[in-house]
Amino acid sequence: MLIDLTSINYLPVIVGGIVYMMYGGIYYSILLSDKKANTRDIKKTESKGPFKYIYSVIIAFIISFFMAVLVQSIGADNLINGKIIGLVIGLLISMVYLKNALFGLISKKALIIAIGDHLVIFTLLGIIHGWLI
Repeated sequence: MLIDLTSINYLPVIVGGIVYMMYGGIYYSILLSDKKANTRDIKKTESKGPFKYIYSVIIAFIISFFMAVLVQSIGADNLINGKIIGLVIGLLISMVYLKNALFGLISKKALIIAIGDHLVIFTLLGIIHGWLI
């Protein structure tokens, strides 16, 4: 199966990438604020410098692009179908995080943060791509 990149609607890719960045900024600013005492462990392992922000911006647009490819290739041409696809992707990613947590690779707090993040953002991306297709 070949994907015709000229048939991709790039408006949802741009909107999705911007929403992804805004959501991530708000979500992680609230959850990882210095006012919360239980974020010390996460802050210890956090990388320093601007690379994490540059990487996050690039990834936001890459993920939005792949969501466009998936939603458009499946033919999800409305908000509900896009939402379902986004939710399914969020659930699949959450299952991977759960598996990693069961093997002790990530903490319970990090697991909850990651699952919440991915369920919400992929559902939002699915809605955006299903709606703006």
